Amino acid sequence: METDMSPEMASQVLGMLTGGGSMDHINTSLALRLIPLAQELEDSDLVEKLLEHASTVAKTDEEQGWARFEALKVVEASLESYLRLAEDAERMEGASSLTAAVNHYVALLYLADGQLDEARATAQHALRIRQTIEDKEGMAYGMALLMTVAKRQHDEDTAIAVGTERLELLISMKDDVGQMEALADLAHCQATIGEFGAARDLFERSLDLAKSMEILSGQLVARWGLADLAEIEQDYETAMLVLSDALHEFIAANSPAPAPLRQRIHDLTELRNQPAEDSSES
Repeated sequence: METDMSPEMASQVLGMLTGGGSMDHINTSLALRLIPLAQELEDSDLVEKLLEHASTVAKTDEEQGWARFEALKVVEASLESYLRLAEDAERMEGASSLTAAVNHYVALLYLADGQLDEARATAQHALRIRQTIEDKEGMAYGMALLMTVAKRQHDEDTAIAVGTERLELLISMKDDVGQMEALADLAHCQATIGEFGAARDLFERSLDLAKSMEILSGQLVARWGLADLAEIEQDYETAMLVLSDALHEFIAANSPAPAPLRQRIHDLTELRNQPAEDSSES
């Protein structure tokens, strides 16, 4: 769970806050924050109660908009419903954060539907709003989305430019996890355009951060990328060593290694062990 709570603890927290048949002490913001907990516990009745309460106690148009936004997500509403909310939010007083969030979500929907031009334009609009209100965390998310869209459009120049700006922002925020992810994303872009030296340096930096934070998933992403670079250069020995290091980290942490990692090491082992063709045979 995102809250690092066990289901039992989450249930206790929800019980304390919403028990007794009254939620009068819960404001709109808290009610909306509790909805993901209720969803993870598959308590659909409580989700509905929290949504209704969030809307009822909303004191501003913006709070009402946030409640409406969450309700649309719960019912998996159509794209048109989000577009209407985005238009309404634009006209609300002091609702820039809501407007940016809804537009960001719309961009994600466009991206999922393969409407890349629309996704790019909407993501750029959301990012501009977040830049205006200096929402640095939101800007980092917006840049990551814009980078993803650019890569899908095979516009690596834009992806690298936006990714570099995102990395600089995350460094200023001292967000090590974000930097780890941004470095790996940039490395992939550099590899795509054939800048293998730059890609290797970025993957190494991402790996160093992942190791310092003991994040296995981050280590795997960086090592996987380094193995890709080694294979491009037909250095299968290095590729296998890099992936073996990843496997050993999972073993040391007593964590099951992903099946694709084991399969790739197996494939590389077989490739390395293939007998060379004997040119002396007639």
